Amino acid sequence: MTDAERPSAVRLLRSAALSPTEYACAATAPAHARLVFLAGSCPLDADGATVAPGDHAAQAEQCIANLRQALADAGARMTDVISTRVLVASSRQADLVAAWQVVRDAFGEHDVPSTLLGVTVLGYDDQLVEVEAVAAVVDAP
Repeated sequence: MTDAERPSAVRLLRSAALSPTEYACAATAPAHARLVFLAGSCPLDADGATVAPGDHAAQAEQCIANLRQALADAGARMTDVISTRVLVASSRQADLVAAWQVVRDAFGEHDVPSTLLGVTVLGYDDQLVEVEAVAAVVDAP
């Protein structure tokens, strides 16, 4: 079975009693799943430079590219992600939405539970976006 054929251990949950959202309200993984806690994915290139200063969407794209690589390095993939937190250095809702749309689109139908936060500052010069994630993987026997 290839990695692409491997079913995800993550089960996304929705509540009929809660307001509909673009993402699941909760997610579960079986007790035997291996959890993968990823450091915040930053908009850095291979040389450590912050990409696209001033562009929330472009920085979100770089964060997702780096997240995909970190997941692959851990033996996981996007559909193994059980939750995310998207941090955006801005007080403007439009900037948060621009970053969120990139993240949401990257996950496609795997609409993982997520939190979107506006923050005052992030760790790298010119950094506007960071994406944190947790994944759950059931390794093949």
